[in-house]
Amino acid sequence: MLFKPLKDCAAFVAGDLTEIRELLHPKNEDIDINYSLAHAALAVGASSVPHILQKSSEVYFILEGKGRAFIGDEIVEMSVNDTVLIPAGVQQHIENIGDTPLKFLCVVSPPWSEGQELVLNK
Repeated sequence: MLFKPLKDCAAFVAGDLTEIRELLHPKNEDIDINYSLAHAALAVGASSVPHILQKSSEVYFILEGKGRAFIGDEIVEMSVNDTVLIPAGVQQHIENIGDTPLKFLCVVSPPWSEGQELVLNK
């Protein structure tokens, strides 16, 4: 068994400018999984930078707040308990459109790696 409280996961700012805490990643733990799981957060009014995961699909699951996700040519407004699947190779970003921090889970398969993420504008 592996148990990891969120508070014990170090936060860092990813290339897309979201605050990330890696919950599960095979590069960090001795676990055999074909995905990574991260907790992401965006401040009120903030937006991630458009980016493409070239070889991985990604799922966002909203925990708190409201967001607007831009997935390829599609736009979807998301709130608590909403899920969106982002196919590999598709441009994406999300913005916080609520009045509280936007918090969401990111599931990436195969696991996220910096080398396969193309950040488009900072």
